Amino acid sequence: MDNGKVIIFSAPSGSGKSTIIGELMKHAELNLHFSVSATSRPPRGTERHGVEYFFLTPEDFKARIDAGEFLEYEEVYANRFYGTLRSQVDSQLSRGENVVCDVDVLGGQNIKHHYGDRALSLFIQPPSLDELRRRLEGRATDAPEVIDERIARAAYELSFAPKFDVVIVNDDLAAAVAEVTARVAEFLGR
Repeated sequence: MDNGKVIIFSAPSGSGKSTIIGELMKHAELNLHFSVSATSRPPRGTERHGVEYFFLTPEDFKARIDAGEFLEYEEVYANRFYGTLRSQVDSQLSRGENVVCDVDVLGGQNIKHHYGDRALSLFIQPPSLDELRRRLEGRATDAPEVIDERIARAAYELSFAPKFDVVIVNDDLAAAVAEVTARVAEFLGR
């Protein structure tokens, strides 16, 4: 097996994780590739099986859960699953790719547990719940009760931060991107 590694990102909604990952992915020298997740939802628009997602029926998804084929999964709504297939990540690692997983805190813990020292888990933390609320309100995309739910979920997710290898507080985006990039490059260079 080649020496690809796993980079795990988790964060509360609104913490800037997607922006930070987007900046990190611009570093071609790091050989980073997203893991392709599986979902039980139907394809949207021009999405293709095996490219954006592996599209499975709810029945097939449940059978794969029962068979232990997922590193992590979540049932977001009834029969609407998302998850990371072990075989997909292992295939990417065997090609020498460094695999980026963007998952919730429990999924992040499961993937880290499976890969151990071959994985680096990063938690992107907002400066405070008040600042997170300001960011979510500033997006103007969610109703007040949805923002309240996201803040409550964020408080729960923040309790997991100490279980991650690296916690980065995103109070300055450029500094957070620089720190993530340095930490990932250092890990991949080991």
